[in-house]
Amino acid sequence: MPLTARGLLVLVLLAGCGAPQGQGLTAEVITVSASRPADSPEGECWDTDVIPAVIETETVQSLTSPEQRDATGQITSPASYKSVSKLRIVQDRSQVWFRVPCPALQNAAFWATVQRALKARGYYLSPVTGENNAETAEAVRRFQAGRGLDSKVLSLAAAQELGLVAVPMDQLQ
Repeated sequence: MPLTARGLLVLVLLAGCGAPQGQGLTAEVITVSASRPADSPEGECWDTDVIPAVIETETVQSLTSPEQRDATGQITSPASYKSVSKLRIVQDRSQVWFRVPCPALQNAAFWATVQRALKARGYYLSPVTGENNAETAEAVRRFQAGRGLDSKVLSLAAAQELGLVAVPMDQLQ
């Protein structure tokens, strides 16, 4: 099977990826991310994003020559200073993996529901189209950024919080 720009074509069993109950196991060829975390179980869907490095600039004034005074105490030459800036990496660039709703779930009805859920919370202001367009992706990013994930890709945790994907019983509190 050919490689795509985004990942590999793979055969995925839809059990555990949101297939409707009572329909049995079905299989479908879908495009997924190039890989997943090594320790993740089969049947889970993942995506990755890059967290950029955080760089801090520190600027300090350093004295190059002190002021000069005459015998009466009058300043004959003012002090001079120079600015010195240093860059410091506060946090290195890193890659983060997160679970996502499987592609089999992500149809027009799913994205329309995502848009309505984000609209109800004030994150999505455009008309509901059922498309994962730029406005939807930006609304997803704003919603998730306040929860520690600054990504335009909808995470499974965000989908569960929005009430779009079922939360497993063992994760309920």
